[in-house]
Amino acid sequence: MLLLNHSGFKYETGTDEAGRGCLAGPVTAAAVILPPDFEMEQLNDSKQLSEKTRDRLRPLIEKAALCYHVINIEPVIIDEINILNASIHAMQECIKALNPVPEYIIVDGNRFKPVSNIPHSCIVKGDSKYLSIAAASVLAKTYRDEYMNKIHEEYPMYNWKSNKGYPTAEHREAIRKYGTTKYHRMSFRLLPEQLELEFGSESLV
Repeated sequence: MLLLNHSGFKYETGTDEAGRGCLAGPVTAAAVILPPDFEMEQLNDSKQLSEKTRDRLRPLIEKAALCYHVINIEPVIIDEINILNASIHAMQECIKALNPVPEYIIVDGNRFKPVSNIPHSCIVKGDSKYLSIAAASVLAKTYRDEYMNKIHEEYPMYNWKSNKGYPTAEHREAIRKYGTTKYHRMSFRLLPEQLELEFGSESLV
């Protein structure tokens, strides 16, 4: 059973991202503030839900939420500031766009940087513990999948409609055969032999 509130504040937002481990496409974040009487029995970590269930829950979440925001951070920014910073930046920008302004932030994972002096907690596996983080995970995942389906039409040879930009054998073979696109993250290890392209470590800046 997922919990509705962590902090006791009325305007608590949950935030999460999708697409951090992909070779292509944006990292997408969402932030959601839910009402105090919110209930949604099927809501869970988006990775635990089928695509059909995620797509069905998305409009229900959007209708029920007090507010929400979703943002994409493109590969050129990911390459510039690294994926960890890009993920945090995406979540921060979502939070800044919320109205009402959150009184508290709960973040999926263990790394974050403060936003506008709003107190926050990092919660490992928070998307399977708190409804607002789970809701954010569903929004981030469905919006990102929608984006990948759209750019699939532009570059169908990578089959992003199926792999969503993740490093599947099929995706890597397509990179080997056709090269890279403007949607690929050039700082990532796109092919196993391209060791020099891989960041040695991620650092917060």
